[in-house]
Order: sequence, then structure tokens, then C-alpha cells
Amino acid sequence: MESITKNRQSPGTLRAMIERAYGAEQVPAGDSWAGELGHGWFNVAYRIRLRDGADVVLKIAPPPHVEVMTYERGAMSIELKTLDLIRTHTSVPVPDVHFADQSHDLCDADYFFMPYIDADNLGIVSAGLPAAEREAYTEQLGAANREINSIRGPGFGPLAGPHDPSWRRVFTGIVEDVLADGERRGVDIGWEYDVVRAVVAEHAGSLDEVTEPRLVEWDLWDSNVMVRDGKIACIVDHERAFYGDPLIEAGFTGTQISAFGDATPFMRGYDHTELTETQRVRRRLYCLHLMLIMVIETVYRGHTDSKQYDWARPRLDEAMALLGRTRR
Repeated sequence: MESITKNRQSPGTLRAMIERAYGAEQVPAGDSWAGELGHGWFNVAYRIRLRDGADVVLKIAPPPHVEVMTYERGAMSIELKTLDLIRTHTSVPVPDVHFADQSHDLCDADYFFMPYIDADNLGIVSAGLPAAEREAYTEQLGAANREINSIRGPGFGPLAGPHDPSWRRVFTGIVEDVLADGERRGVDIGWEYDVVRAVVAEHAGSLDEVTEPRLVEWDLWDSNVMVRDGKIACIVDHERAFYGDPLIEAGFTGTQISAFGDATPFMRGYDHTELTETQRVRRRLYCLHLMLIMVIETVYRGHTDSKQYDWARPRLDEAMALLGRTRR
């Protein structure tokens, strides 16, 4: 997938990165030792074959001159911290980090190396799977997501802080950052920005029910799940994690917006019963937040076609309707 945030590097720079991470004896010779992994919108990732034949993945953060959304700043540091938390506190399979560099002297951004995961991307293969197999994977994902959410945080907000005891304050601040991003770039979201702010404020009381901060992935879609032989082999892309309400996780989105698919298998694996009325209100706020991002990020990514925008805009209207606002 194409995005202006992808920070591609020359073969010479890639070789220098490999030497720093693995030593001069592992720098590949000849051609065809690096290929870009195209699935994903934000970071650039390369599959690299080292001189000894081992396959690894190099992930590079966006270049500093490209403006990203507020919540995406420092995303690679977030991912490295999240990987450490999950690896240390759960049994959920995540990649090891072979080497990470934040010096910016070989290239202008953070980067890290991890092993290549020899497995299928669930987001790519899911449509071709039998329904029972697809549901089994989704159940496994629900169970894995619950285990990730078992990690308690010191407060709500970014992993590195600042932390806040109020989820209402943190989440409404998160939404305000997204709205400010949209206003700064003049993104047409189909609504007056202050109307969206008012809707969030009207329903913000539902957020007070959440009192225990938990590690949430937020971006744990099928496309970040690698599967092999009927099991989840690895979960990748952890750069949007924070301490918040587990109900904000992607797997619950379909409980309110059917376009995201049936959430039943995920909830079964998560061992979550039917949502209460207050939980439904919170989940609708989280849907609104998600759809705002999906609309606004198309400008920040520099999308050359309107496919995502055209899909997300009606879903944003749907999220607003679920919160009591419809067009006259």
C-alpha cells in the first residue's frame, strides 16, 4: 500500500543498517536480498535475507519532515515498549527485537530488526478460508487480546506518560487531538467539528465507569495477525498501544457497526458477555473516534485515491447516528 509516510532507503543505507545490527559478516552480497513488504500504510518494512540465509524484517519509521497525526508521533518507541510488555507479561506470540536504533545517524528515523515470520497474514487469507476456520482464528484472537488487556497500567494515557486517573479526560483528549488534526489540514468530515465535539461531550459520562487502566492494542485487526497450521503464529504492529479501556479494541467494533463484521467469535474467545447499555454507549464513542481517524488520515497519508475516504465517511455518519445525531 502506498503512503507518503513510508521512509524508503537506498541499498547502501540498508547494508549499513544490517552491518550495525548483525555485523559485517552478515551484510548480503549481490542482488535480490531485500524486498519491500507492501501490506500496511504507515511504516516501510523490508524482508531481508542475511548472508547466512536467515530472513529478517527491517521496519523504519516515517521521515521527520512528513507530518503525521498527533497520536502517531513516536509510534516506533511505543511499539518497542509494547513488544517488551507483551513478551514479559503474557504468552501471546510477538516478534523478538534483534536490534533497535534511535540514533538517526544512518537514516533520519528510528528503525528496528526482527525475525521474519513465516506464516500467512490473516487479513489477506481470511476471505478464502472456510467459515469455521475463520471463526476459530477470530476466537483465538479474542483470547489473545484478553490476555494483552490483562496488563495493568499506572494510569490512563500513553505508555511513557503522562498518566491520568480519569479515562474520561484521557479519551476526550484523544478525540480532541484527532479533531484538531483534521481542522489543521481542512479535512471535510461531513460534519461541523464542533457538532462532533458536542456529541462526545453529551455521552462522556459513560467513560467514568472505566477505572482500571489496561494495556490496549487498539489497532489489532486481522491484518496484524499471522497464522499457521490452525493457530496464531504471531501478532505484529503494536505502535498504537496505550493504557485505556479494553472495550476500545478493534475486535469489539462490529458490535455497533456491522460493516466491520460479526464480533461474536471474537467476544466468545475473549469470554465477554453481551454489552451493557453503558458499554454500548462507550463502544459507540470508540466507533466515532475510529471513523474520524479513518477519514482524516487519508489526507495525512497522501492517498492518491478516495477509496478509504469514500468507505469511511458513511460509517462516520452511522457512528454519529448511533449517538443520536442524524442529518436533517
